[in-house]
Amino acid sequence: MSAALPPERPPRSPQEEAPEAESPPSTAPPPSRELSPLRSTVAGACRVLAARGLADGILGHIALRVDERRLLLRCRGPEERGLAYTTAADIRLVDLDGRPGTPQELAGGYRPPNELPLHTEVLRTRPDAVAVCHAHPPEVVAADLAGIAIRPVVGAFDIPGARLAAGGVPVYPRGVLIRDRSLAAEMVSAMGDRPVVLLRAHGLTSAAASVEEAVLQAVSVDRIARLSLRVVGAGGVLRDLPERDMAELPDLGGAFNTATAWRHELARLAE
Repeated sequence: MSAALPPERPPRSPQEEAPEAESPPSTAPPPSRELSPLRSTVAGACRVLAARGLADGILGHIALRVDERRLLLRCRGPEERGLAYTTAADIRLVDLDGRPGTPQELAGGYRPPNELPLHTEVLRTRPDAVAVCHAHPPEVVAADLAGIAIRPVVGAFDIPGARLAAGGVPVYPRGVLIRDRSLAAEMVSAMGDRPVVLLRAHGLTSAAASVEEAVLQAVSVDRIARLSLRVVGAGGVLRDLPERDMAELPDLGGAFNTATAWRHELARLAE
């Protein structure tokens, strides 16, 4: 679909919208309003990343595919304050090359982040990916640098996380800023068909069928990294969950694993 076409009205999101962070008034022309519910969803997800400590400061971003050529993306504005203070106004519609998705999308000094290719290369090559989350969790970086892989060391403690880890969490071994398609292609190659890839000395990239799932996957990987560091720091030895125990873990379903978990994350923002 051409980026010059007017935006189609998307289906309403079934997820609750997060309360907006306070923001100074903006004089920038308003972007198209048809995507307002999805902009709010992405903005809330950015604040969840920050609240979970996965994207401290001004780094990290989330993208959501809108159609074949366009995505909603957490962009940088003239009053940038970091992910913890993201509002729907920071979520802009751009095409795969970073051009405005509608005429006013990048008005007022907004621009895509330098690592736009990190998102767009995943979306170009992974039809199953609708959302891409990029975060900088310190414990994930520390665990990888210490040679500690993300392994299924937990069971019922975090069932989705255990299953994710059991399938493997690959590592992209270069600690670079993924600012062009060549570097992004290397990352995607390392990622393969897995939902999460670690970026050595950098962070992680998580891809999923929804923004909520992409962020929750990152939260699970961070949780396993934290536990692994504590076990090793206490002198313990990490052991994978036995296969018979893994086989016994039930699939609690998306209504619990995603929808309920996401309501919890949004509720934490309001505390």
